[in-house]
Amino acid sequence: MHAWLCETLDGVGALQWKELPTPEPGPGEVRVAVRAASLNFPDLLIVEGKYQFKPPLPFVPGSEFAGVVEAVGAGVEHLKPGMPVAAMGGTGGFGTHAVVKADKVLPLPPGFDLEHGAAFALTYGTSHHGLVDRAQLKAGETVLVLGAAGGVGTSALQIAKAVGARVIAAASTAEKCELCTQLGADATINYGSENLRERLKALTDGRGPDVVYDPVGGDLAEPAFRSIAWRGRYLVVGFAGGGIPALPWNLALLKGASIVGVFWGDFVRREPQASAAAMQQLAQWYGQGLVKPVIDQRLPMAQIAQAYARMASRQVRGKLLLVNT
Repeated sequence: MHAWLCETLDGVGALQWKELPTPEPGPGEVRVAVRAASLNFPDLLIVEGKYQFKPPLPFVPGSEFAGVVEAVGAGVEHLKPGMPVAAMGGTGGFGTHAVVKADKVLPLPPGFDLEHGAAFALTYGTSHHGLVDRAQLKAGETVLVLGAAGGVGTSALQIAKAVGARVIAAASTAEKCELCTQLGADATINYGSENLRERLKALTDGRGPDVVYDPVGGDLAEPAFRSIAWRGRYLVVGFAGGGIPALPWNLALLKGASIVGVFWGDFVRREPQASAAAMQQLAQWYGQGLVKPVIDQRLPMAQIAQAYARMASRQVRGKLLLVNT
């Protein structure tokens, strides 16, 4: 097998494409022939040692991937060779093969595209956990999605619409806003050229959004929180903008609002039954055409540097895939 090996925490430039022994799965593990792996924001951080999960060196990055089961270890009964699967292994996806714990592998139902499987669990699981579980979003409520054209943003937009909410999609360019409109957003805000607070006031008749879905952080957080409706819920999803905001606590008091953390990885670990039920609902929505990953580009696995550069420059709309042909 071949894989991109991270031997130092010096970033993507230090990754090496190496031939490695094809591993055999141990008890409770499976080996997957990787067809496609998606690039997520944590994959940028983990090769620099900046992510909360710090695997021991050396490791193969690539947290989310899909492929076909090649071999299973002892004790694995629900997975068989030849089955199409998606995997959330935390690492291992940026190669031709990966060994992963069986409980991190999801069989893909009939009709579920393999490439979509590589771009589904992390973003759609995060957005479902945030909007449906943590925010208890209801039909008729208004959701502001920041970074709405990105991977988690497009998934949040689709999930909010599936619930029956009104979606205001905020993105940094007119082209990204147009994508959000095509995905069903009821209104858009180009925060690269428009005042976020003024537009929110106009779009909500001064009431503000009931839920703010924020994977961006940085300078957008405070104006978004100042605009939130009474009893609003502010979902802290991530900090793709680079900065971790420090919000004045009196804003939560004045709005009767909640600041709600969304940590899907620990939700999966701590509440596996609830997570499985969420993924089942998401698979049903996929089958009904209510949710579908937006694929930005499909690049050969060899072009990992170009993929990282595209994500780092905020060009990705939806999800970027690295594929083995």
